[in-house]
Amino acid sequence: MQTSAAPTAEGAQGPVRRTLLIIGGAEDRIGRSVVLKRFVKLAGGRRSRIVVIPTASGYADEVSDAYRDVFTRLRGGEISVVHPTTRREAGDPAMIAHLDAATGVFLTGGSQVKLAQNVVGTPVGNAILRAYDRGAVIAGTSAGASIMSRFMISLGEEGLTPRQRASQISAGLGLVEDVIIDQHFDQRGRYGRLMSMVAASPNLLGMGIDENTAAEIRDGRVMSVIGAGAIFLVDARNAITDAPDARRGAPLLVSGAVVHTLPTGSTFDLEHVELTDFVERHPDIAGAVVPATVRAARTTTAAR
Repeated sequence: MQTSAAPTAEGAQGPVRRTLLIIGGAEDRIGRSVVLKRFVKLAGGRRSRIVVIPTASGYADEVSDAYRDVFTRLRGGEISVVHPTTRREAGDPAMIAHLDAATGVFLTGGSQVKLAQNVVGTPVGNAILRAYDRGAVIAGTSAGASIMSRFMISLGEEGLTPRQRASQISAGLGLVEDVIIDQHFDQRGRYGRLMSMVAASPNLLGMGIDENTAAEIRDGRVMSVIGAGAIFLVDARNAITDAPDARRGAPLLVSGAVVHTLPTGSTFDLEHVELTDFVERHPDIAGAVVPATVRAARTTTAAR
């Protein structure tokens, strides 16, 4: 499964590691802030140059100040704000310069439609893609998470039952190509709309991310789960569905889809769509659960 349009590149010190941090929204900003702390670390800590993009929010100034405060508390470095309110503004050379120097880019929550309108396909959007290509970590929460994929859910009904034409898709940034992302997943009951998306487009892997939970994706393939909730993945490539024939609003048949529920400690191969490792993170349970193929490989390595 292809997950990134960008090929592997060589930097001055070897291959560039590309990292996405895709957050399901409502991340902890005042406590341990595990997810945001991880972003700051990936961006370079005290040496980081972080750009906050609050364009999705209707309260851009307040949101910018809130993230500036939390990134400062978490010992981030230089923090700037890039906020294009129109596509014309998204060509501002000063905004592009900030992004071209960034080691971390953070897209806030709000309306993904606003992000699609004012960022995707603009010089600011292209600067985000360049930042990713050279190794800057790109993070997004809520709407900022949805915009990561090439096709994103921009509008849709909530609920557990997938229904025909209950959602709408728009173009995203394309940092993740063959995955469609939904956020606030468990908290807002978005199982149905994600299932309806993959029923109609079975080449896409559906990814639903809970609040205060993140998918850390390295080099477009290896995904690790961090945070308080879980990530729900649905693979409908071999499922049976009536999506081509169902009437508008009708419940959809989706039979034979493969689902994965991945809590913190899970490592997942998005290319081969399989779990590769799991380390139990709950304090009351010790030990690890490791897939048989991984155990066999480790045994062989140890024997050698």
